[in-house]
Amino acid sequence: MVQALPVEILLGIYLGILTGIFPALVAWGLGFIFKYFTGVSIPAFGVVVLSLAIAGINGGLLALNDPAVLASGPRVIVALVVVLMVSMYAHSKGDQMGATFPKRLSLSKLRERTLSSDVVDLVGSRGEVRVEVIGEVIDMEGYPPLSEETRTAIKTDEWRLPADLPISELETRFADRLKTELDLADVSVSIDERGRATVIAAPPLSGISKRVPTGKRAVSLDVLVPTGVARGDEVLVVAEDLSVEGTVIAARSGTKKEELKTDGGTEEVTPPVNAPTTTGGDGRVTVAVARSDAEKLLSVRGAKIVVTARGTRREFELISLLRQAGKRFRKLPVKPTSSLVGSTLAGANVRDNHDVAVLAVKRPNGWLVAPRGATELSAGDELFVVGTREALNAFEGVVG
Repeated sequence: MVQALPVEILLGIYLGILTGIFPALVAWGLGFIFKYFTGVSIPAFGVVVLSLAIAGINGGLLALNDPAVLASGPRVIVALVVVLMVSMYAHSKGDQMGATFPKRLSLSKLRERTLSSDVVDLVGSRGEVRVEVIGEVIDMEGYPPLSEETRTAIKTDEWRLPADLPISELETRFADRLKTELDLADVSVSIDERGRATVIAAPPLSGISKRVPTGKRAVSLDVLVPTGVARGDEVLVVAEDLSVEGTVIAARSGTKKEELKTDGGTEEVTPPVNAPTTTGGDGRVTVAVARSDAEKLLSVRGAKIVVTARGTRREFELISLLRQAGKRFRKLPVKPTSSLVGSTLAGANVRDNHDVAVLAVKRPNGWLVAPRGATELSAGDELFVVGTREALNAFEGVVG
């Protein structure tokens, strides 16, 4: 029975969707498989012919080829158009996914995923991401529950980190920052591509005994504390003719005494300091030192604290710049079957032929950093190379 034209169009769309679902799945699968394994896209004409054939079979199985159903010409035409559009769209998406899907998928590749570009904020010349803690902060098994103040601090504080790092490195840095600033005993962090983090945390340690390294002793000193001292800093304790190296495990300075009214009058109290570093001024520092030096420090008066320099780690900036340029590092062992055994770096022309650079060679008798072209490669050598991911994959086959 023929209906009005708008009804016929709606019936045609309904008929096209019913018969076009399976052809669309087949078109997507073929597009993905061909593009992924061969790099070739199936011609659109082939997709059209195959989709119509499958739609006819699918319609017969669903009893949609009944003459009563196909009595109207507009209904059939609309159904065919819907089948073709759905199939072409599915094939396009399958072809696109086959081109972008990683050819060699592994857990290490998944860990190298980076943040989505739309969550990165430009601050000056560098990108930053604001890590947002979602959901409830979970208590770590085997530890006491977190206090409400600590939970609130983890969820509401603003956590900003560099955006040009892999997510695995962001998770490590965020966990280290939570441990440092909130004095947490242990932290487990998971961050997704949108910068959203789930946190499992253990409460702060009950005392400093667990912070003192094995073989060390903790000594507390009333001294003039420099601004910015934090737990883990290396310091030099100078007193009289004594000079002792130690590690800060607790520090407090710049506190103000306030009056607290009680039933017995007023008394002075010192409010707690929530800052992760000292504010400078008179204070108290607890330092972990060697056992022999602990007894000497206990008998001195008027000690001074000198913070020693650790230097600037420029290698991390270099690694970050290389990663931004698409370069990666890899350690590759030279196997006995490799064609490089017995040849020199210059003879193999590694840089020009394989587009990688050998930064160092590790051997049983030691390291060879920045090897020269005359360096001869032997079976068992470990090469530390830098290059693009594709070049490293190809060079790995040569070395192995």
